[in-house]
Amino acid sequence: MLLIASQTPTLFKSIPNRLPLRPMLYQLSNAIIKTYLSLRFKRIERIRAQSPALQKNLLKTLIQQNKNTRWGKEHQLTQLSKADEIGDALPISNYESIQPYINKMLHGEVNVLTPGNTEYFAKSAGTTSGKSKYLPINRKMLHSNLIASSWESMATVYDRRPTAQSFQHKNLILGGSLEPYTNCKQSIVGDVSAIMLHTMPGAGRPFYCPDFETALMPNWEEKIELIAQKASKANIVMIAGVPTWNLVLFQRVLEITGKANLLEIWPNLRTYMHGGVGFEPYREQFRTLLPTDDFDYMEIYNASEGYFSIQDTAEDGMLLLTDHGVYYEFVHIGEIDHKSPIILRLDQVVKGEKYAMLISTFAGLWRYMIGDTVQFVSTSPYRIKVVGRTQHYINVFGEEVMVGNTDQAIAETCLATKAVVKEYTVGPIYMTEPGKGGHQWLIEFGVEPKSMSEFEAILDRKLQDINSDYEAKRYKNMALGQLKIDSLPNGSFHNWLKSKGRIGAQVKVPRLSNTRKYINDLLSFIE
Repeated sequence: MLLIASQTPTLFKSIPNRLPLRPMLYQLSNAIIKTYLSLRFKRIERIRAQSPALQKNLLKTLIQQNKNTRWGKEHQLTQLSKADEIGDALPISNYESIQPYINKMLHGEVNVLTPGNTEYFAKSAGTTSGKSKYLPINRKMLHSNLIASSWESMATVYDRRPTAQSFQHKNLILGGSLEPYTNCKQSIVGDVSAIMLHTMPGAGRPFYCPDFETALMPNWEEKIELIAQKASKANIVMIAGVPTWNLVLFQRVLEITGKANLLEIWPNLRTYMHGGVGFEPYREQFRTLLPTDDFDYMEIYNASEGYFSIQDTAEDGMLLLTDHGVYYEFVHIGEIDHKSPIILRLDQVVKGEKYAMLISTFAGLWRYMIGDTVQFVSTSPYRIKVVGRTQHYINVFGEEVMVGNTDQAIAETCLATKAVVKEYTVGPIYMTEPGKGGHQWLIEFGVEPKSMSEFEAILDRKLQDINSDYEAKRYKNMALGQLKIDSLPNGSFHNWLKSKGRIGAQVKVPRLSNTRKYINDLLSFIE
């Protein structure tokens, strides 16, 4: 997302963040920062060419910084001080294994996972679970990862579109909110997007929409309404945020203005920076809202744990940011459930293979399994795409269907049928007769297909074309029957999440599950 760091050119540090700037000064600011970003882009070029070496150097820095913390002493990080890989020295961790340490940090204890104290904690809402995670973000992580990666993102925007005007007009960014932690007011918790907005220096504020008081409001529906009112009157040139909630905002803006599409409201809008969920199910909706070929869709991978990658070209895949405070390791998807899986360095991964990603960071996470599954589309340079979650997939019958499969199948089926899918979730139909099982899809359509049975058949065929394991299980209906679709009323997913108090920038609809938990819960809610 857009974020202006403390490294902003000196000229702009003296500009009060509420002082109206004249158009000529806006143009000057864009020209100067564009020059700065062209220099900044050299870091992208270095990452493309030197990622393995950058990772080795980073690991040594991480070990040196954290070896005297409580965690570092307990795990004898000093023994790794001269190593250029972790090897078998440290265990794989997850949130449950480090939660006791994070709880101490939340309550103000110092030198636990990182040196000194940690002020910010990114609150991860997950899907519909009521349990929140608090991921530490110390100042070192803030500047080396979130701020630096945001600069690289903007450098990429200007590299792809030299005529960009993000530092001349307004950028619409939909973020979350912040609040003091209940039991320790010195600890600030909230969405990572809100932390990034909160720490944006004054230099960036003239180019941001809405005002920061509105942006950080906790009441999500009130915030959407106020942002829609303000943004409908602004000259927006770039938008950033999760597609799900941006579409809610866009619909309200269209209602306010009475316009048919977003370009009638914002004629200079040329970039959408998206992430958080797969974009394919939303692509047709965005094409309707933005009816032009002169537009840049740019994917980023910015999670609560860190800012990991950016789409540095128009081609598929995101460049892994290997010089931004995160050391990466990988476990092949086939070994996720093993007690002692083989852990691979970046220079050991294979193009086309799927891996669970482990991260070690300046925020004190070590070999932390973030829960995302990635696939390398290139290893020279290292570019990835997120293909699913380690826990969000369907493999009840050995079909091994992942979110990347279903997103692609939905997109191709919509293209073939002229339908538009707004949201969906999928769960298993357990075997009710010998040798038979299946998948049940709950879909909320923006435009329903003329024939639901045709849509089902095409979607099933597309999924077979994409996933050979699913195709094998579908062979002559021997193990799996054809998928079944239930069309849900408009607003079903939004209202369901709202009923659980799960509403905000980081809340996502659960796409796939090995159980019928989400399917049954959603159907019961509608009934």
